[in-house]
Amino acid sequence: MALKAVHVSDVPSLDRVPETAALDLSSQSRFLREANKVDDEPKKMLVIGHRGSGMNVVQSSDGRMRAIRENSIRSFNAAAAFPVDFVEFDVQVTKDDCPVIFHDNFILSELKGRIIEKRVTDLTLDEFLSYGPQDSPEEVGKPLFRKTKDGRIFEWKVENDAPLCTLQEAFEKVDPLIGFNIELKFDDQIEYKEEELTCVLQVILKVVSNYAKDRPILFSSFQPDAAILIRKLQSTYPVFFLTNGGTEIYKDVRRNSLDEAIKVCLAGGLQGIVSQVKAIFRNPSAINRIKESSLSLITYGQLNNVAEVVYMQCLMGIEGVIVDFIPEITEAISDIMGPAKEGKGETASVEEAKAKPHFSQHELSFLLKLIPELIKS
Repeated sequence: MALKAVHVSDVPSLDRVPETAALDLSSQSRFLREANKVDDEPKKMLVIGHRGSGMNVVQSSDGRMRAIRENSIRSFNAAAAFPVDFVEFDVQVTKDDCPVIFHDNFILSELKGRIIEKRVTDLTLDEFLSYGPQDSPEEVGKPLFRKTKDGRIFEWKVENDAPLCTLQEAFEKVDPLIGFNIELKFDDQIEYKEEELTCVLQVILKVVSNYAKDRPILFSSFQPDAAILIRKLQSTYPVFFLTNGGTEIYKDVRRNSLDEAIKVCLAGGLQGIVSQVKAIFRNPSAINRIKESSLSLITYGQLNNVAEVVYMQCLMGIEGVIVDFIPEITEAISDIMGPAKEGKGETASVEEAKAKPHFSQHELSFLLKLIPELIKS
C-alpha cells in the first residue's frame, strides 16, 4: 500500500511544545556539517537515496516501488538527477573476492520450474553477474525472484531493468559528485570471526582506495564488530552504526536499543548512528543523548517517504534521511527549507509559505506525543 502524507490540518491541537522538541540545527557534528555545507553555511538536511532511487517491493501495488532495479548503476544515476547528497547501497564480497552490490543474503532463480536459492557470498563474480539482465543483448541471464519476509516468492520484475553490478563499476559509472553510503552487508544469522570480517573489509577497502578519488564516502553496518573494525582499518571515511533501535530484537544486545548503539559508537570511535525512524519517534529523548555524545544521526524506514515526517525530523535536529521516493521528498525539502526565490516578489513568497507544513505549538506537541503510540505496532 502506498504511503500517503498526513496533513496537520487533520490533527487536533493539544498543549504546548516542550522546549526539547526542536533541537538546534547548528549543533550538527563536524562530519555532516562539512558534508552538507555551501559557502561555509550549513545547508539542508542530507537526503540519501535508498539502494539508489528506491528499494524494490515486487509485490507492491505502488509502481514507484518497482520503477527501476534497486542497487543498479541505472538506479544510482537516476537518483543523481535529483538534489540528493548520497546514494545508499549494500556491498557483499563474492567467493573470489570481488565486492558486489546486492541487498539480500540469498539470490533466487528458477530452473525447470523449481526455485533455486544460493548465498551471494558463495558465488563467483561470473556466477553472480549471470543473474538478471545482461550487458550484451545477445545474452540472456537467469531470471531473478525475490522472497518476502513472510516466505512468499515473487518474480523480480521492474519497469526499468538493469544488470547487477560491482562496487568498482559504481565508482566508474555513477556521477562522481554523488556520495556513496556503503552499507557493509553481513548475515544476521552468522557469527563471524574477526579474521573473516577483516578479510572481507580489506577487499572492500582496496576498491574504495583505488577508485573513490574525491567522492564523499560513508560506511555503515548493522554488524557492530564490522563497523568497529572498519573504523580501525581506516580513518579517512566516517563510519556509522546501523540500528533498528529496538523495533526488532536480536541475540546481540548491542543491536537492540539506541542507548546500546551510542555505546557501540563511543567504544569504537564511530561518527554516528543510522536508526530506524520508528525508533526515534518512539524514543525522541534519545536524540539529545546522541548529540550530547557528539554523534551524528540519520534515519531510514518507509516513514521517511512522508514529507511531514521528514519535516518533523528536521525540527527535531536529525541530520539526514534515507528515502525511496526521491522526487517527492527532495521537492518537499526544497519547499520546506529552501530560501525564498529571488525576483519573484511577495507573491512567490506567499506561495512558498503555503507549500510548507505549518505546525502550531499545540499541533507539534500533539504529534510528538501521538507518533510513539501510532508506531508501537
